[in-house]
Amino acid sequence: MGCASCSNGKDGKPAGCRSNGYCSTSGCNKLDVFDWLAGVPLPGGQQPFDAVEVRFKNTRKGFYRTPPGLGLVPGDLVVVEASPGHDVGMVSLAGELVRLQMERKEKAGDTFELRKVLRKATQEDIDRWHNARRLEDDTLFGARGIVRDMRLDMKLSDVEYQGDGTKAIFYYTAEERVDFRDLVRRFSDNFHIKVEMKQIGARQEAGRIGGIGDCGRELCCSTWLTDFRSVTTSAARYQQLALNPVKLAGQCGKLKCCLNYELDMYIEAVKSYPSAKAKLKTQAGTGMHIKTDIFLEKMWYIFKAPGQVPTMAGLKIEQVREIQEANKAGEVPFIDLALVNEPEPKPKTHDYENVVGQDDLTRFDSKIKSGKRKRGGGKKRSGGRPKGEQQAAPAANGEKPKRRKRGGKGRRKGGSGGGGDKPKEG
Repeated sequence: MGCASCSNGKDGKPAGCRSNGYCSTSGCNKLDVFDWLAGVPLPGGQQPFDAVEVRFKNTRKGFYRTPPGLGLVPGDLVVVEASPGHDVGMVSLAGELVRLQMERKEKAGDTFELRKVLRKATQEDIDRWHNARRLEDDTLFGARGIVRDMRLDMKLSDVEYQGDGTKAIFYYTAEERVDFRDLVRRFSDNFHIKVEMKQIGARQEAGRIGGIGDCGRELCCSTWLTDFRSVTTSAARYQQLALNPVKLAGQCGKLKCCLNYELDMYIEAVKSYPSAKAKLKTQAGTGMHIKTDIFLEKMWYIFKAPGQVPTMAGLKIEQVREIQEANKAGEVPFIDLALVNEPEPKPKTHDYENVVGQDDLTRFDSKIKSGKRKRGGGKKRSGGRPKGEQQAAPAANGEKPKRRKRGGKGRRKGGSGGGGDKPKEG
């Protein structure tokens, strides 16, 4: 996602982005690479690796050979060889990590066969590149109209212009093989460019277009994920997920890639659990496995007994092992299902005011009466106590304090004790 400093300007372009809305990735943090070898000096006598990784629009990347003495660092705009002409991209990785990336992607370790970086991009190259990028939206809409008129069973998802504006790559998806020889001819005549058609899958299409997933974050395939491993429904079964295709499918319509992230942990945990295929024979009935909660370390069973209503209970892993061992020994143990289903008591937590015996935090919430005269004509005490909380000050010589006389009309009812003058009759 974009950095917080890239606020939009008046024209809608990122104000903090140095590329002014025309960066090579069409967004911030698109397939970024962390150089964990930055600042580590090379051994004595070893030359820097003479190749860099260049990133183009969206998720397209490539490796290029650098001429000696050019001194490229990540973030530089460079002009590279293309077929035909030249292209403009941004250096995403340089140094020894490029060698490791090439080995990881099974590229040849020799850089002699790679295309070359011609030079650092000048302002003229950048202006020509920006002008070509402005034509992509109009070209995409026009190309879709041509495909619709020719009634071809294909979907155009993206168009990428080359840096010099002489060539464009049309990315499309199709279920079956498409004969687009006439289509390429019409594209070339209408847009006056060299056309290259490239078929991609549904996952690659989602990575190029981008979007927001169910988790609220940008799609993994458009931000950092580069290898698309196959995802099967067995991954959902291991994680005890409901086989609902609506919830398990991502933006591309395929199963979510994140189903594989924690799959290994679930598989290792399930291996250490008792077998779910074995039935539990108890005096309360025969239990059949329903589900397993790996986080709570519980296995849920439905117990059926003749003439009784089936009951579901969650047993701890140790209890399941004990029952299975007893069944192997020919015993039928007794378990109290009501006691098993009883919820565990929650740990008692202390409130804030009870931790060290402090006063209630809401003691200042009550309204303090103003300093007006009271009903009986007396003024409010300087302490600011409410009417019902007034007390007489204790006598210094130990005598019993006198009750304060009460003014106002009416006779005091039921007044007794306390020691004090009898109120006068009104």
